[in-house]
Amino acid sequence: MRENGVLITLEGTEGSGKSTQVKHLSHYLADKGLSTLTTLEPGGTPLGMKLRRILLASKADEIAPLPELFLYLAERAQHVCEVIIPALSEGKIVISDRFLDATVAYQGYGRNLDLTLIEKLNELASQGIKPDLTILLDIEILSGMKRAKRGMKGDRLEEEGDFFHNQVREGYLKIAAFEPERVKVVNASDSMDNIRAAIRKHVDKLLIGRFY
Repeated sequence: MRENGVLITLEGTEGSGKSTQVKHLSHYLADKGLSTLTTLEPGGTPLGMKLRRILLASKADEIAPLPELFLYLAERAQHVCEVIIPALSEGKIVISDRFLDATVAYQGYGRNLDLTLIEKLNELASQGIKPDLTILLDIEILSGMKRAKRGMKGDRLEEEGDFFHNQVREGYLKIAAFEPERVKVVNASDSMDNIRAAIRKHVDKLLIGRFY
C-alpha cells in the first residue's frame, strides 16, 4: 500500500497547537532537504473541505453521532485515496493534522460510539494505513479552549461542553498508553521551544538512518 514514504500525524484536543507544530515540523524537515507534504482532516481534498464546512460550522444538535462518524470516515477515505497514498508511494514524508486517532477520541470516547466498530471502519477508510509516528499534544481542557476561542465564537466542536472535551482528552491518553511505541505525548502547555524540541526528538528517532 505504501512504498518508502512515512506518515506522521499530530493529534490533540482543541487549542493544543497542532496546526502551528505541523508548520514548524514541515519547515524543519524541508531545511534538511526532505520532500514533505502537509495535510489535515477534515479537509485535505476538495471534497474534504466541503465536508469540513458541514462538520465544523453546523450547530451542535444538527448532526447525530452516527452520521457524524460516517461523514468523517467518508472524508478520510477520499483523503487517503487522493492525497496520502500517492504521496507515500512517491517516498514523501506526510504530516497530517489529525487522522485515525481523532475519530477514536472524538467519536469513540467523546460521542460514546462503539470502539470496535470505529476500529473496523477506520481500517476500511484508511485502507489499512496507520501512522508511523503520532505526536499527541496534550493540554488541560480549560487552557486549550481559551487558546482556541481567544474571544471568538468557536466552531461546532469547540462549542461542546467541558465533559465532552475531557472525554476526548481521556481517549487520546488511553490511545497513547495502549500504543506507546507509536504515540508520543508532548506537553502542549510547555514553551514553544520545548515543544518543538520534543517533537523533533521523536521525529529524528524515526527518520535518522532512513532519510538523514
